[in-house]
Amino acid sequence: MIILGLNTHHADSSAAIFVDGKLIAATEEERFTRIKHWAGFPKLAIEFCLQEANLSLDDVDFITIGRDAKAKLSKKILFALKDLKTGTSLIKNRIKNRKDISSLGEQFNEAFGCSIEMIDKKLVYVEHHRAHLGSTFFASPFEEAAILSIDGSGDFTTCMFAHGKGNKIEVLGSIDYPVSLGFVYTAFTHYLGFPHYGDEYKVMGLAPYGKPTQVDKVRKLIKFKPDGKWSWDQSYFGEVKVVYKDNCPIVDSFYTEKFVELFGPARKKGDELTQFHKDLAKSVQTVTEEVIFHMAADLQKKTGSKNLCIAGGVAQNSVANGKILANTDFDRLYIPSAGHDAGISMGSALFHLHQNLDKPREEAIVSASTGSKFTNDEIESFLKSKNVSYKKLTDEELYPYLVEKLTEPAVVGWFQGRAEFGPRALGNRSIIADPRNEQAKELLNLKIKRRESFRPFAPSILEDYVEEFFEYTEEVPFMEKVYPIKPEKHKLIPAVTHVDGTGRLQSVKKSTNPRYYKLIDAFREKTGVPILLNTSFNENEPIVNTPAEAYDCFARTKMDVLVMENIVVER
Repeated sequence: MIILGLNTHHADSSAAIFVDGKLIAATEEERFTRIKHWAGFPKLAIEFCLQEANLSLDDVDFITIGRDAKAKLSKKILFALKDLKTGTSLIKNRIKNRKDISSLGEQFNEAFGCSIEMIDKKLVYVEHHRAHLGSTFFASPFEEAAILSIDGSGDFTTCMFAHGKGNKIEVLGSIDYPVSLGFVYTAFTHYLGFPHYGDEYKVMGLAPYGKPTQVDKVRKLIKFKPDGKWSWDQSYFGEVKVVYKDNCPIVDSFYTEKFVELFGPARKKGDELTQFHKDLAKSVQTVTEEVIFHMAADLQKKTGSKNLCIAGGVAQNSVANGKILANTDFDRLYIPSAGHDAGISMGSALFHLHQNLDKPREEAIVSASTGSKFTNDEIESFLKSKNVSYKKLTDEELYPYLVEKLTEPAVVGWFQGRAEFGPRALGNRSIIADPRNEQAKELLNLKIKRRESFRPFAPSILEDYVEEFFEYTEEVPFMEKVYPIKPEKHKLIPAVTHVDGTGRLQSVKKSTNPRYYKLIDAFREKTGVPILLNTSFNENEPIVNTPAEAYDCFARTKMDVLVMENIVVER
């Protein structure tokens, strides 16, 4: 059984391929097009997945799409009739999207020269949020779990509640468009002067610098309901419009004049970040967490489960994720590496495989290493073509060499293994540095990443040492949770300790990423610290995917050393 899953004609387009229930490859189209959040037909991602599986489209049994235009059709019509202006715009947008999806056979034919009829017979449409549910529960280690999908919007749903048992998911309820926690966070993101699609993480990074002085005002926008659901005051929000320019999603600001009357004039991009802006970011984060806890707590009561699975764009809020277990009666939490919309390629395939075809589940997906990989020979060939000097080291030589460099201190581009699926670099496409270096954060933000100074960096820590450094000991393989770092360790690892004493934890397992584990362990043997600073290998672009992109990023920044597998390039 071969299933090709797609997120197509939607932000973070992607592809994933399963053979007999096992994930062979998954990747985002942006890694190839080099356009962040690329939206459209993921031709290059499809090609990559087929090549990795050594298959052709003829071999594929099903092509699952994480969209279903028929979902909640009656509710869409009713909404349009109640609000003619917004409804008409919504319908026009849906008609365009439906045309894109309904012509997939033609797009496959144009891209791959295959029969339209063959493709049409293989297409299976899975509702957006059910694909999110599938991406987390069916990939989790849990036989049974409560499931929560929280997103901006997809197929007229913004949040979906469910209960998973074995290879089946029962949907218990949902919250419909336009009420959306993702939209609330986006409205404040734009108001705070971060206008680009996906900038919400900047607000999350800014929040620890503030105090929740504006919580009461933010709560005026939210209406809690006793059944775990919630609504909002629509007068603070206008129509949410997403347009695509050169396959890049753009969301116009949609807060209203009433919103501005409540919070004051909006910050423009590039304006100084005042204490008010920091306090507002903290307040928005606080209320967002309250809404998530409210929904999760009620879902726990309804299901009686001690396990929770979360997906959707809001699942990328690692600060909130790190607080869920402490604020609910759940004991365990699983979030996939691609909890955002890229994950619905994987999720739609898993949902069809288990929910529709009744196939048994496989082992949990504990590794995000599903993307591109390059050999030493391929890397050497590229560097020779560019007349770049390099040296080749064995593993036995490489690890001590890098530890010496890191403790100088040097900043290292670390490129090895298969690229990760999702927005986080997890030790395969990473920039790494000494977490003890107080200057590392400023150096990375200003001279390499070229981004806002308040943005934090993550600690990659050997799994056996999590308890020694963090207040919680849960496995966090995908860097999806922020936890408090023990106070006595703050001064030891200042480069990865955020201003509020937390860190976005990534626990590293030897069985999952042996080379990255060995490097951190070599650093531990030298310094006594089982941690490396880890940030994504990029500079205001998608994470690097190839040796050429890695070298280009190295060459135009002030990185000291570039390591690609066993090949070393020095400044």
